[in-house]
Amino acid sequence: MTKTARVMYDGVLAALLSETDDGYVLQYDEHYLLNPASKPISLTLPLRKEKYISKVLFPFFDGLIPEGWLLDIAVTHWKVKANDRFELLLATCRDTIGAVTVESE
Repeated sequence: MTKTARVMYDGVLAALLSETDDGYVLQYDEHYLLNPASKPISLTLPLRKEKYISKVLFPFFDGLIPEGWLLDIAVTHWKVKANDRFELLLATCRDTIGAVTVESE
């Protein structure tokens, strides 16, 4: 089963992030790539047409997930398993401090 999220950069769709049975896939949006003002989501994920594929959640996205008491709130109130990093990303990263946000598709 595949779960997909929209990765937004300053409110603009930048990429789709999917969790598959084999791991994770990040694909930049073609319209985002055509805009010369577009910036990469992370220095570790430069703009490109090819998909990024990983067995584990990309470190940039894993780093967006809160820790400590804020993680405890997400686990307790939203009933998300503490080891389900993709669900935690969806539940807690709709409104981040930085330019990148992650929304359920």
